[in-house]
Amino acid sequence: MMKLDCFEEVKRLTSEMVAIPSINKEPGGESAVARYVYDYFKSLPYFQAHPQQVMCFQTKDDFVERHSTLAYVKGTKGHSNRTVILIGHIDTVGVDDYGTIREYAFRPQELPEKLKETFSLSPEVLADIESGEYLFGRGALDMKSGVAGHMYLINYFSQHPEELDGNLVQIAECDEEDNSHGIITAVDVLLELKKKEGFEYVACINADYSTNYMPGDENRYIYYGSIGKLLPTFVAFGKESHVGSAFSAFDPNLLIAEVTRGMSLNTDLCDIAQGEVTMPPISLKQADTKVGYTVQTALSAMSYYNFFTHGMSPDVVLEKCKVVGQTAFENVIDYLNDQYQKYCSLSKVPYNKLPWQPRVYTWKEFYEEAAAKHGQPFRDAIAAFAENLQKEQPAMDLRYFSLAVVEEVWKWYEDKSPALILFFGSIFSARIEMTGKTAKEKALLDAVEQAVDTIRPDAQRQIKTRMFYPYISDSSFMALCDTRESFNAVAENMPSWKVKYFHDVDKILEINVPVVNIGAFGRDGHMLTERVDMVQTFRNVPNISYETIRQLLD
Repeated sequence: MMKLDCFEEVKRLTSEMVAIPSINKEPGGESAVARYVYDYFKSLPYFQAHPQQVMCFQTKDDFVERHSTLAYVKGTKGHSNRTVILIGHIDTVGVDDYGTIREYAFRPQELPEKLKETFSLSPEVLADIESGEYLFGRGALDMKSGVAGHMYLINYFSQHPEELDGNLVQIAECDEEDNSHGIITAVDVLLELKKKEGFEYVACINADYSTNYMPGDENRYIYYGSIGKLLPTFVAFGKESHVGSAFSAFDPNLLIAEVTRGMSLNTDLCDIAQGEVTMPPISLKQADTKVGYTVQTALSAMSYYNFFTHGMSPDVVLEKCKVVGQTAFENVIDYLNDQYQKYCSLSKVPYNKLPWQPRVYTWKEFYEEAAAKHGQPFRDAIAAFAENLQKEQPAMDLRYFSLAVVEEVWKWYEDKSPALILFFGSIFSARIEMTGKTAKEKALLDAVEQAVDTIRPDAQRQIKTRMFYPYISDSSFMALCDTRESFNAVAENMPSWKVKYFHDVDKILEINVPVVNIGAFGRDGHMLTERVDMVQTFRNVPNISYETIRQLLD
């Protein structure tokens, strides 16, 4: 039996939040949704009686003014301090893909007809429109419907605190789609609550979206743990030349292209844990740093790659990527010598082997070699450069910030022969693996399985559990499964570390809870046909979460 009659209320909350544009980094939008959530809670009798238990807070160390909202209910069934955390993000990706009907992206009732008028839609999308079972709109699936379900649960338990032996905290956080300022700031707030209220965090339920694995897959998924993500980034420094003497050059574009060949969709770099396989890495950016047109070859080029992890620690990822870089460098040198030898033969001139040698550094090795040569003046100069860059251009992309720091270090190198530098270019999304080995993990696994069994007979959907949430999410900030030693590979190989980005392991380890994603379900997240399965998301999901919370805080 479904305990909660939540469909209409979750649908209303979702529709009203979708109607508030909250595109990541656009002024005012994310804060407007945070304010909507805050006002909703402030209208409830429980929070009028306990006003200090709801708060709207601004992100720290952020270049955009934006806010998140947190609310909590304290159970009255017993005296336990056990506390379950609910998380979900209120920002969305942009709406440029809607073209001339952009404003309808925020109007779920009118959007389906506008989509049919404006675009040539696939049979699947048309069938979903006709079925009447899907709500369309930017953020409907990713993931305002998930946040709406959590709001409903907080409302419900605020009326029935006697059902909880423990506490329930909800965070509706901004900035999940970019650099996770929302959840990073929220960790501080959770730690303040831990101190103030004595909370003992036992589990985290995220409500981020999921979708079918392939056409015809009718399952609705719940995911334990979360996939991890790193962004291995390569910068190649070449040797420039006029195109008229091309074999005098070492083209960094060629080297980066060969790195991409070694990295992109290389299934040897898939990570398998608990029988589940990650997607292989794929290129997200490849470019040289030349500005404008000249007939000189490029001086440097960069590339970066999405790298998912299930069981692989950051130090292993770094080592595997360095091997790819080394192989790429050797392949390019062999190729250049081979082509030069052929060219000499064609030109009937003597062939002498080209002077290039592979030089592949991690950021730590690159920085330390220069520091060993130039000492404290070098360390001070690079620190000052990074600090000034962050102060003068706080909105600078994290990847390009790192590139600028790498280029600054290169200026201190006397040996300008070609080199390849490898570092981590983006925020660290920790993998969270649920093995059931700890009491908290076992309790969450058991609670979710029991909740699914309870809901399944009335669900009208096939519900399955899997071991890794397959997309990047803020769940990664709730725990650390890697050892501190292996995590140091991140800290020591980020040019932006502690200047533009910092992953505070000590704080995260103070929370360190197992996670499950019981979230919105639909199709085409981040696309103009984004839509949410209403029965699953507005009815089944809040009920599964409700049963899970009851099991954990009984």
